[in-house]
Amino acid sequence: MFPDRVLRLADEILAACRAGGLRLAVAESCTGGLVAGGLTAVPGSSDMMERGFVTYSDAAKGEMLGVADSVLAAHGAVSAEVARAMAEGALERSSADLAVAVTGIAGPGGATPAKPVGLVHIAAARRGRDTVDERHVFSGDRAAVRLQAVEAALVLLLRQATAPVG
Repeated sequence: MFPDRVLRLADEILAACRAGGLRLAVAESCTGGLVAGGLTAVPGSSDMMERGFVTYSDAAKGEMLGVADSVLAAHGAVSAEVARAMAEGALERSSADLAVAVTGIAGPGGATPAKPVGLVHIAAARRGRDTVDERHVFSGDRAAVRLQAVEAALVLLLRQATAPVG
């Protein structure tokens, strides 16, 4: 179901989380649960995977993750600010130590001149550390954009899981 490179990344993340005693949460919009799916495709992932939030609508982002209406109104759902709020909300509303969030425009519709199809914001939050975020513009059709977003989210998650303490 997932390409080998996604499964390898997921396996590395889970190994790093086991080594560091970190539990995981994911908060997803445009990927619709694919990041969680990639992680849970690895046998034994239940040791480290705490929960996943699929928050496709703005209302769900607010209700499930605590993303403020004012942040959504000021920046739009596809923004670094919302990705960061989603990741931080996933930590606040779980017992996870590390969370990744993805929000974007997978297409084919929904784009504006300022926010093209393929625009994806990803953020990772880890307890006791600053939240980090990335902006990507991926190419291809809806499936390609979503898969690239999953891979980028896993790469960011791995970087945060293996970052030295301090």
